[in-house]
Amino acid sequence: MKFKIVYDKPQRIRFRCGAYAFDKEYEGAIYNLVTASPYVNSAQVSSANGGILVNYTKGSRSKIIDLVRAINVKTLKKNEPSAEFGIQKIDSDFHDNLFTLVAKYYLSKMFLPAPIRTAITLYRSAKYIKKALKTLWNGKLTVDVLDGASVVACLCQRKFKTAATVMFMLRISGLLEEYTHARTKAVLTDSLAIKTDRVWLVTDDGDVLIPIEDLRVGDKIRVQTGKVIPVDGVVADGEATVNESSMTGEPLPVLKREGISVYAGTVIEEGSIVVTVRQLASNTKISKIIELIGNSEELKAGVQSRAETLADRIVPFSFIGFFATLIFTKNITRAVSLLMVDYSCAIKLSTPIAVISAVKEAADNDITIKGGKYLEAFANADTIVFDKTGTLTNAEPVLEKVVAFGDYTEDEVLRISACLEEHFPHSVANAVVIGAEKRGISHSEEHTEVEYVVAHGIATTLHGKRAIIGSKHFVVEDENVTVTKEQQNIIDEKSGSCSVLYLAIGGELSGALCISDPPRKEAKQAIDMLKKQGIKNVVMLTGDSYRAAKATAAMLGITDYKCQVLPEDKHRYVEEMKQNGQKVIMVGDGINDTPALAAANVSVAMNDASDIARETADITIKGSDLRALVRVRKLSKDLMKRINKNYRFIIAFNSALLLSGFMGVIQPSVSAFLHNASTMMICAKSMTPLTKKNDKGKALSLPEKAEQ
Repeated sequence: MKFKIVYDKPQRIRFRCGAYAFDKEYEGAIYNLVTASPYVNSAQVSSANGGILVNYTKGSRSKIIDLVRAINVKTLKKNEPSAEFGIQKIDSDFHDNLFTLVAKYYLSKMFLPAPIRTAITLYRSAKYIKKALKTLWNGKLTVDVLDGASVVACLCQRKFKTAATVMFMLRISGLLEEYTHARTKAVLTDSLAIKTDRVWLVTDDGDVLIPIEDLRVGDKIRVQTGKVIPVDGVVADGEATVNESSMTGEPLPVLKREGISVYAGTVIEEGSIVVTVRQLASNTKISKIIELIGNSEELKAGVQSRAETLADRIVPFSFIGFFATLIFTKNITRAVSLLMVDYSCAIKLSTPIAVISAVKEAADNDITIKGGKYLEAFANADTIVFDKTGTLTNAEPVLEKVVAFGDYTEDEVLRISACLEEHFPHSVANAVVIGAEKRGISHSEEHTEVEYVVAHGIATTLHGKRAIIGSKHFVVEDENVTVTKEQQNIIDEKSGSCSVLYLAIGGELSGALCISDPPRKEAKQAIDMLKKQGIKNVVMLTGDSYRAAKATAAMLGITDYKCQVLPEDKHRYVEEMKQNGQKVIMVGDGINDTPALAAANVSVAMNDASDIARETADITIKGSDLRALVRVRKLSKDLMKRINKNYRFIIAFNSALLLSGFMGVIQPSVSAFLHNASTMMICAKSMTPLTKKNDKGKALSLPEKAEQ
């Protein structure tokens, strides 16, 4: 590509290729090509003058020049631009549109004759009048009617300059609204999106590097150590350990072999695999999460809905004020000043922006929130309910003791138990499997297909006999296995406060496994911090024994707990709390927690939560530290404070404008200017992070040290 260098400073260079060097539709492709270079830090591309601005690494000037010179528009594809370019484009378009709007307004005032300016004003007013009439026809009295009425009032007074100024400010306000919505959504999406431009396609002739947009369902791609898996798919060949923390929060890598599913956004830590594409980037799990969050303003917080409703209800009073002022003062200018001001515009614009900005801020801290109403629910909650195993306790319980009965030895009990439990990736099951490995016990499969009974245990057939492992309730009450008093005394003596898994084969008790599940080291600190943040009731629900539940509760300072509960029990307890007027947060990780998660006012899934738990939860925390709940609490309370503070400012400032207009202190054009300027200011403030830079360590970062 031919160009002129119009700006050349260290690590920053601007190329001018000419106004017709490339079309607007190629801007994204050129941006992607330039920023793909390892020597480029950032870039800007504009088709208006063929401009390419590049910020590059030190000592790379010649490489950047060669890069731009090698660009051939004819070979470029009109591919989807990157998220970074999309944000840049939104900013650029807003600045261009704003400049154009302001320039046209003032140039027309300076150079166009008055009759032509009047004609343009009348032409533009038709849009606002038509919108107002349509709103009235639908039986609504909103800010659109207010805008139309203010324009009509100015025209009726033959104050065409004032009408032009009012419409000018309305156009700026509309432009700002579009910009803020688009940018906050784009920034949020970018914070979660997968940033992979090209992939290695596996073909008969070898691996070929292709753009990701050329990928199709059924294609096979190779992903190697350190790379992000860009699509949902199934491993076709190879073996690798994959970090799935972006999806599950689980910090430990997961082994992936042939036939096992992998998901977009996860990272290969070691190994290399060939993946058969099942879902393209636009339809992956992570993209669906992004789509949901991108529409988060539709899941309005109650405070937002109430404010918007009140704002619309205030509109009729603006008309009452207009006619009252006209009657008492006989001054139409004063009366029109009251039509220049409304509460609705600022409230309806600033509140969703504040919500989306808060959701984005949470996403930057590995917290996914599905909507503003869940932030409000979290802020207003007075009760938090925890599942115990895998949530309050360590994600990796430890096998402490094995008790054998009958003709079975401890090693045999452990071998059989590990063989059954390895099929289900629950933390307790992992403890059994790891316990067997540490004792050097191998366990080949000798049983038939296993059946997982939710919140109870596992059942299968072993050498023609029914083999079951699980809770006492499952083994003794549901399966009618007899546990003698002597056997129970032995189990109680050896288990202490440990949880106990019962193993029965052929209808007889064969052994018991004692599992210790210590609380997470930060759990007590997190609970104490939540209490300081206004949480009055902390409840623990668990399927574990009374001893295990009591011991854990005592260590964490929890006085309200229920043990040996089933999924339906957890759901019932949460419903009862809500009926008693409590506002409930439910935190869980397993399939058995799902009913309770669905019932709570707001639900949270964290760490290694099951797929169904993550799907059900309103908030997902991609980490194992319980103090992240404190982050959400503070963020949600700060958001509510911001919304309410904005609301009070809007009411106070615009009320002052109305009073000033009534008293004749300010003219309608000034009133319109101040009203729209305040709206812009409050919206800009709502886009800023809730956590100040100097407070970030206190607010959204974890404390340095957890209590041991």
